Amino acid sequence: MAEGQQKKVNLSSFNNDWYSPGAGALKRTIWYFVNVLFFVNPLNPVNGLKVWLLRLFGAKVGTGVVVKPGVNIKYPWLLEIGNHVWLGEDVWIDNLTQVVLEDHVTVSQGGMLLTGSHNYKKSSFDLQVGKIVLQEGAWVGARATVCPGVTCGTHSVLAVGSVATHHLEPYTIYQGNPAKPKRIRNME
Repeated sequence: MAEGQQKKVNLSSFNNDWYSPGAGALKRTIWYFVNVLFFVNPLNPVNGLKVWLLRLFGAKVGTGVVVKPGVNIKYPWLLEIGNHVWLGEDVWIDNLTQVVLEDHVTVSQGGMLLTGSHNYKKSSFDLQVGKIVLQEGAWVGARATVCPGVTCGTHSVLAVGSVATHHLEPYTIYQGNPAKPKRIRNME
């Protein structure tokens, strides 16, 4: 291949038939419209209704959970939310596999929990998914992203706009892209 030329990728080999979203097409379609009408829609501030709908569609949801307007949840049947969890405006939980938010977790405005990606090194562009766990007291700052397969340790902090590409240690504040430990989180 001549210098400067790009190799063409044959996307006909793209095949992720192994992946299952955990629910049939009808349930996924109904959820899509419920999500758009009651979650993504910023005109619906009724928190109790949103928690009830999440449970109806198979999410495990604790008590004292706050779901602000504009939250987008891919598949509630793959979501577990503990007690006293707060999901800020425009949070996106793109859960192609399980996401666990333990007690007293906060995901601030615009935070993204991203469980899927693709293997760009393969011409088949294989889908890769990884479970996300936010342990007790973890805080994902505004516009921060947690990548597939990451566990945010208990009381860890992912600062505003940061990207967690690896596990976060407990009681540690992370910042940057990729997120690096900056200091210990001392709590009173």
